[in-house]
Amino acid sequence: MRHVISILIENESGALSRVAGLFSARGYNIESLTVAPTEDASLSRMTLVTRGDEAIIEQITKQLNKLIEVVKLLDLSEGVHIEREMMMIKVKAERTQRDEVMRLVDIFRAKIIDVTDTTFIIELTGKSAKLDAFIQSVHEDTVIEVVRSGPLGIARGAKGLRL
Repeated sequence: MRHVISILIENESGALSRVAGLFSARGYNIESLTVAPTEDASLSRMTLVTRGDEAIIEQITKQLNKLIEVVKLLDLSEGVHIEREMMMIKVKAERTQRDEVMRLVDIFRAKIIDVTDTTFIIELTGKSAKLDAFIQSVHEDTVIEVVRSGPLGIARGAKGLRL
């Protein structure tokens, strides 16, 4: 089963390396990893996506909690949460293709953020499935480059990852 784990971690050098090392030492895979500072300059928020049965996820969370830099951890998959991912995709957009690409941009509620004579760079935010569907809708010969952030998640309601 897929799990989205949100971690408050001390913002210091080597912390990310220790989290990644914990996974590699035990043979677990990190599907996606995003890290950014929080409103508290001493902390960063890490969103990690991994797969495993309940026993494996329990083992992962126990091992993460043992790391000195980990301040707090929340498995968002255990409750109702919202996930979003961002993608920028560069596509060929020559004269004959522009109208079709712009229709897809409208359908998917995306945004064209850069235009040249031959290309568009499109920004799209949503669930991973939406981003995948957009890529499948664009003819594969027109895709030049794809950059994705990986999922970010936040718990719904009063529950949250705070000190």
